[in-house]
Amino acid sequence: MKNHNTQAVTHDDAPLPIAKPTRSAWLAVLSVAVGSFALVTTEFLPVGLLPSIAAELGVTEGIAGMLVTIPGLVAAFAAILVTIGVGKTDRRYVIWGLTATLILSNLIVFMSTTFPLVLAGRALLGIGVGGFWAIGGALGNRLVPASAARATSIIFAGISLGTVAGVPAGAMIGELVGWRMAFLAAGSLSVLVLAAQVWLMPSLPTTQALTFAQLPALLRVQKARLGMLATLLVFIGQFAAYTYVTPFLSQTAGLSAKAISALLLIYGAAGFAGNLIGGWAVAKSVKNSLIATGVIMGLSAAAMPLFGTGAVGATVLIVIWGLAFGMMPISVQTWMFKAAPHAMESGGAVFVSTAQISLASGALVGGVSVDYLGVSSAMVVGGLFGLAMAAVIAAWARDDGKPLGKLHAVH
Repeated sequence: MKNHNTQAVTHDDAPLPIAKPTRSAWLAVLSVAVGSFALVTTEFLPVGLLPSIAAELGVTEGIAGMLVTIPGLVAAFAAILVTIGVGKTDRRYVIWGLTATLILSNLIVFMSTTFPLVLAGRALLGIGVGGFWAIGGALGNRLVPASAARATSIIFAGISLGTVAGVPAGAMIGELVGWRMAFLAAGSLSVLVLAAQVWLMPSLPTTQALTFAQLPALLRVQKARLGMLATLLVFIGQFAAYTYVTPFLSQTAGLSAKAISALLLIYGAAGFAGNLIGGWAVAKSVKNSLIATGVIMGLSAAAMPLFGTGAVGATVLIVIWGLAFGMMPISVQTWMFKAAPHAMESGGAVFVSTAQISLASGALVGGVSVDYLGVSSAMVVGGLFGLAMAAVIAAWARDDGKPLGKLHAVH
């Protein structure tokens, strides 16, 4: 398919010719958006399926949490290594390859009968996740340069939809026909996504390549270092607790599988609303938005063992927690972009790596806590990390300068 765009300049790629967006260009954007939905859905599928996966494969739920930890660790390295490794390769080929890893990952998980093989399939997913978020975020600007903001928002809408519908849908499929079918469904969707991308995406050549020498630029900025610390703390807290929320709701709150699936849907819907609130909040004060995120997430998660032991209390806390979850990525991302607007290319890869390392570490910390102290302890540990982030920002951050325009969350 030919590229119908005419002149636009991106921060890391060659100028393209400026013209009115065509239907095929918007369809290409949509194919990337559905790809982002498939990635987010697959990355967090185990969250709603941990008890059944652990039971069938003969491991503890803490060990099963490695199915979230390992992809996150791999993604942390892939964000940098894929970005550097692909050099000046046409970005459509890169996206096709990353989508193919998603298909293969889901197929391996579906067919494997031992935990190590399932874990290997999940590790492959990490390559797709890390590579996509380091490269895919700029595609809206390249596919539809005349409406770059709208195109980018459509791509990132796939993330919000994956959060709202993907995880609970996976949990429901797992309940009805088994957890393996949830991964098969995700893989089938990925096949359709790849077919659409091959058909619709135009050539996306680039004249510049990221190098290792560019990466430390972000680390020399004090405000960026503080933002990375905030990212580390709040992502660890979020995923130390969230990875084990299904076992908590089942064992401690005594909820049925159907009720848990409904609560996960409510959580995702609250997260979508939180994303909108976060966009408004960062326009007022990024510092205060970060503090609010840490406090709300921290208190709601830590309160689960006290007030979330029944359906009503769990629902109220899940809604509050979901709002903070929606605010979290956009608040941290906006802080990072304001800290070093001159290094957004290298900064994007470093940010994705930091977030994925934190995600993986959170799932690991929560898993250790679950195995040694019980499932309720993961909620408390996660909450304390969130509160620690709020304390760090309140103590050391300065909210100077005008906020950037509205950004869209990267999960």
